[in-house]
Amino acid sequence: MSTHASLKHGPSDLIGGEWVRLSEGGVRSENPAKPDETVWEGSSEVGHVDRAVSAARSALRAWGAMGIERRAEILRRFAEICKARVDDAAALIRDETGKVQWDAKGEAGILAGKVDITLDDSQYSGRRRMAGFRFDMGESKEARCWFRPHGVMAVLGPFNFPMHLPNGHIVPALLMGNTVVFKPSDKTPACGQMLVEMYDEALREAGAPAGVVNLVQGAADVAVSLVGHDGIDGLLFTGSWPVGRRILEANLDRPGRIVALEMGGNNPAVVMPDADLKQAAMEVARCAFITTGQRCTCTRRLVIHEAVADQVIGAVAKIASNLVVGQPDAEHPVFMGPLINSMSLDGVLAAQQAQAKNGGEVILQCSAPDIPGGGAYATPGITRVNRFTATDGDDAGCDVETFGPLLRVCMVSSLDEAIEQANATRFGLAASIFTQEDDAITRFLGEANAGCVNVNCGTAGASSKLPFGGLGFSGNHRPAGSFSLDYCAYPTAGMIESSGAAPLPAGMAFEDSWLG
Repeated sequence: MSTHASLKHGPSDLIGGEWVRLSEGGVRSENPAKPDETVWEGSSEVGHVDRAVSAARSALRAWGAMGIERRAEILRRFAEICKARVDDAAALIRDETGKVQWDAKGEAGILAGKVDITLDDSQYSGRRRMAGFRFDMGESKEARCWFRPHGVMAVLGPFNFPMHLPNGHIVPALLMGNTVVFKPSDKTPACGQMLVEMYDEALREAGAPAGVVNLVQGAADVAVSLVGHDGIDGLLFTGSWPVGRRILEANLDRPGRIVALEMGGNNPAVVMPDADLKQAAMEVARCAFITTGQRCTCTRRLVIHEAVADQVIGAVAKIASNLVVGQPDAEHPVFMGPLINSMSLDGVLAAQQAQAKNGGEVILQCSAPDIPGGGAYATPGITRVNRFTATDGDDAGCDVETFGPLLRVCMVSSLDEAIEQANATRFGLAASIFTQEDDAITRFLGEANAGCVNVNCGTAGASSKLPFGGLGFSGNHRPAGSFSLDYCAYPTAGMIESSGAAPLPAGMAFEDSWLG
């Protein structure tokens, strides 16, 4: 079986502290830049879900008893391991996702940073919010609020940030005393395994109970078994809206289960006439095509005032047509590598064709360049549409997310129309406006229907010290980032009486002799 050089174990699941080797077949990941090169291959064992959930359940009490400060120490050790293996992690991310080297190194480099941010206890931190509180209710009675872990948390990761995004769930879940069953994307199983290998190393060194973090690889069959399993207490998911919808459906009869969904986006960038046009053009191009358009925060729609439309559209098209597309491990600077696979490439090209057929004007043709290695490469594409609509359909401006380097553009004549077009979507993850006018900024910050709203910078990119999440098809009001601790524990209220001075209410009698 093929094993990437960065991994310490062959293709495996981790169940109750035991690395369980998987047979060949079932799940195979390939290097998107060299599809003939297998990165990871192993079977999809649905029966491992029961074992992993049981192991996580068995470890709960002992893990919670270690206390939050001891758990924090273990997470700090995990961060040290991440720093020591950053080059290995970057190489694996590059080889399994097709991210160019600088992009892969950026993801690998923020794994340790998630620990620092989660453990931060400053004024605006999650730990400060989750610290609990107490106050006196009388001379001998106290009121308390404290936070308790949900229990066993299932984490389902995406392929586009296969280490960073699941790590953003796992770190806070562990800190608050939960245990974890992690299923990586079946497109990036090796990245998921390496992440768990690093957790396993830190947990073993600390003598933590077996089963605190478990790994189950697999395809849809394993995912279905996990999200519907009676033994889990929470679901933390990053992926697409259609899959998120199925997760909600599978949990309709479990109202007490925490479900945190971070999904896609049809993110708008608005450019007004008074904007710094150079900055606007650069940021729109960067955010539309970074990671080959495979970020949930990528700019999908450019809403531009007609007064500067020709200038900005021309500049964005010129920037896009000069972006370097090439092999992720090239020695020369490369901006875009391949898409994750040929199916994604076919989807992008089909979306462009449909837009052109249904009223769109192709300004810059997205094509599949012939680059050595045979990967699913795509050049940037730009299509002009008349209007955006918050509906499914065949029109060029319909509300369908294309997960690739395809940007749509429409022109508007006023700020009112710009905001209306920015909000013409059922998604609501990120939105940006480029303007110098205070009133326009104030209105956009208050009226843009998105969880991440930026001014004079693009939609792609976020601070982990802020909440990260969206509305509508983009999320269910469970933002990650600095707010990830909030969905990893629940508040409990208590009244503590330390004396026997309970009052006797009117209409009730009591005599000491009744106690016998």
